[in-house]
Amino acid sequence: MKEASTLRKVVLSSTFATGLVLAAPQMADADMRKPTAHYTFGVSNITGLTNVLTKQGELEDVVKQTRVDNLVLLPCGPIPPNPAELLNSRMMSLMLEHAQQQFDTIIIDTPPVMAVTDAQILASKCDGTVLVVSSGKTDRDEIRKAKELLNKANAKLLGAILNNKKMDSSSQYYYYGNE
Repeated sequence: MKEASTLRKVVLSSTFATGLVLAAPQMADADMRKPTAHYTFGVSNITGLTNVLTKQGELEDVVKQTRVDNLVLLPCGPIPPNPAELLNSRMMSLMLEHAQQQFDTIIIDTPPVMAVTDAQILASKCDGTVLVVSSGKTDRDEIRKAKELLNKANAKLLGAILNNKKMDSSSQYYYYGNE
């Protein structure tokens, strides 16, 4: 995969990806085990990534415009019996190359790293990976293990995002600027 001066494809192992897409023109729901992005963005999931990977549809025909300006979603589509095999296929690599020609940035939502190999497979095909950690749920050993699995997959780990952090009333907010 060619080097790019800007981040082009990022794998996120969480539904947090749906919040981050506001900065990106395309999101792909590659969580073929429990897809949810179509609910979040109010689009149909009848056709999607699965159809493209099984040659039952073209990317241009299954990408959906969302209610968010300039944001399109490639929903998962039908849940296949063989998600890891499809994500590791030549068709997936070709689809990513094709999408990369059309979009500056692509956010890919995946299942959790520790649950199945899907995130590791996709991380190896992408320019960067962000590990999403749920505050109060994910323990440090799980984070270390997830990082180790991503490293073994030759993922370029860009960092981590702490999700679901509760702010207590004693927290202070600082800002700069004129008011």
